[in-house]
Amino acid sequence: MHPLLIKLGLRFEQPADERDFVRHFTLDDLGRTRAAMLLGAFVYCAFSVWDWILDPAVWTTTLAIRLAVAGFVLLPLTAALGSRPAQSWAEPIYLAYCAVPGCVLSLIYLRLEPGFDHAAAGMIIVILFVSTLLPLRLTSLAAFCVLTWTCFALCESFAVHERAGMRFVNNFEIGMAYALSLYAVGAREVRARRQFQTERALRREMERSERALAELRDAQAHLVQAEKLASLGQLVAGVAHEINTPLGLALTTSTAVEGDLRRLVATVESGQVRRSDLTQAIARLREGMGLLFANLTRAADLVTSFKQVAVDQANEERRSFELRPWLHELMSTLGPLLRRKGHALRIACEDAVILDSYPGALAQVISNLALNAVIHGFPEGHAGHLDLSVSRTEEGGLRLVFRDDGVGIPADQLQKVFEPFFTTRRDQGSTGLGLHIVFNLVVSKLQGRIELASGTGTGTRFTITLPLALERVREREERATL
Repeated sequence: MHPLLIKLGLRFEQPADERDFVRHFTLDDLGRTRAAMLLGAFVYCAFSVWDWILDPAVWTTTLAIRLAVAGFVLLPLTAALGSRPAQSWAEPIYLAYCAVPGCVLSLIYLRLEPGFDHAAAGMIIVILFVSTLLPLRLTSLAAFCVLTWTCFALCESFAVHERAGMRFVNNFEIGMAYALSLYAVGAREVRARRQFQTERALRREMERSERALAELRDAQAHLVQAEKLASLGQLVAGVAHEINTPLGLALTTSTAVEGDLRRLVATVESGQVRRSDLTQAIARLREGMGLLFANLTRAADLVTSFKQVAVDQANEERRSFELRPWLHELMSTLGPLLRRKGHALRIACEDAVILDSYPGALAQVISNLALNAVIHGFPEGHAGHLDLSVSRTEEGGLRLVFRDDGVGIPADQLQKVFEPFFTTRRDQGSTGLGLHIVFNLVVSKLQGRIELASGTGTGTRFTITLPLALERVREREERATL
């Protein structure tokens, strides 16, 4: 039997799926179902008026029977569905609710004198109520049909009809009502099962998508962190190379100063100190100390700038900062990387521009754009110019324009450069994540937008528009939603 029901779409192959569907089908909108059951009990008792019209002599008896069915069966079963333990037996409760009054109705018609001459109408009303207002599955409805029709046929065999042929008419009408109700309930159940499967599939797909999205976000966070560490590593290498020059000069100068100092000490100890020798030695020491101080100051400035940029890139905190000196500190760390390749970097920024944002994310954006230009914009051995200009917009925002005069980007690649893992130099170690991270940081973290303009042989220009303060963006969004 089960294979046939499965083939007809009236049963699931997995028992767990079947249990979940039955519970969902029978208990969905339970409040409406219980209201319908109360209405059914009232209507069942109200039809005692019909009994009085048909046979006033036994009206009190049939009314007592109807009230007994309602008081001892219909209302208790309706109340029982309010308790959670009884809800696991919801379908047997529905079957008992409709089968008991359906069978007793035949006994009532047997008590009425001409009852079975008008029995078909009453039975059809019961069938209509059961098939439309109770969440019965096809199997339960079939059990209801068998029980009530058997009881009806048995009771009718003891009845005497006033008109010949009424037995056939009654059973024909009731049979057609049963057939139509079985078809309607079966079609409803098939649709409900398909909808249940669709909802489960959508729920599983949503859960899978949420898991994939969470994994993607985790992977993106790891990639951003890895890119930050890679940028910091390149900055460390560049700054270390740049610091070597002043430190090397300072070391050489200190060695020379030490030699001059030893010679001066030896001359003083010999007691043959001439004024010219003393003056010359002091001048050399003064010159050496000046060179030593200048080179150590240069090294200290580089270390200070690198520390600030490194803290910004490693820190996710938001703060207010003046853009012009911050940019010079950032470019002082990028300068060594660019000068080694022979590139020239120019900065044009308005004074007194205070930005309330995430300096670490902005540093990551500018560093990635500069490194991307050096790697992809200029062939090996060719030097060029990098320009960064910053200005206020008419709308009260900030516009950063980063451009280079390199080889540019072909037109067929312009729509792909922000995609993750897109690169034309994978064989040389590029991951294709630099501009993708730039786009994500500008749009999501800095709440701005980025535009790209380029062409073969015309260089590349990135235009970034940012709010001066992130609160303004949130305020505009809140006003737009009101």
